Amino acid sequence: MGMEPIRQSATARGDVAEDMRLVARLRAGDQQAMSELYDRYARVVYAVALRVLQEATAAEDVLQDIFLQLWRNPDAFDASRGSLAAWLAVISRHRAIDRLRKRRPELDIEECVITGGPDLGDETERNLVVEKVRSVLAEMNPDQRRALELAYFQGLTHTEIAEKTGEPLGTIKTRIRTGLQLLRTRFAG
Repeated sequence: MGMEPIRQSATARGDVAEDMRLVARLRAGDQQAMSELYDRYARVVYAVALRVLQEATAAEDVLQDIFLQLWRNPDAFDASRGSLAAWLAVISRHRAIDRLRKRRPELDIEECVITGGPDLGDETERNLVVEKVRSVLAEMNPDQRRALELAYFQGLTHTEIAEKTGEPLGTIKTRIRTGLQLLRTRFAG
C-alpha cells in the first residue's frame, strides 16, 4: 500500500516523458505522433468542450480545431508551464467558451438550465423555479443583475466583464458574489 503513490508518480513521469517524445516527433512532422496524441487526449478535449457547449457536434468541432492547431503549431505547447493534458483541457475550455459567445451573444433567462434538485422533472416545478430566479434578479440593482447575466448567461470572465462595463475588477467580483449569495439565501429559505 505504501508503494502505490510511488508507482503512480513514476507512471505520471513516464506519461510526461512520453508526451515530450510525441511532441518532439510532432515538431518533426511525424503524423504517427499526431495520431498517438489524438488517441491519448481526444477524450479529454471532447469531454471539456461538451461540458461547456452541451452539444455533441459543436464539441466535435472544437476537438478537431484543437488538434489541427496542435498539428500546425506544436511549438505553442510549452512543457515548462504544465502537462500536455492540462494545456489541452484549458484550450478546449477557452475554445468552447469562444464558440458559445459567437453562437449566441445574449441568452434569454428562460433558456438557461436551472438545477434545483432531482424533483424538477415536472414542468410546473420548473416554471416555479424560473419565476423565483426572475423575482430575485428583479430585486437586485441593475448593475449587480447585469454582472450576473454577463457571467452566467454570456460566459464572460470577471476581467472581461470589468473591461466591458468599465468598472473595477473588485467591484465586479463583489457584485457577482453578493448576487449569488442573495440567490442562495432565497432558495434556501
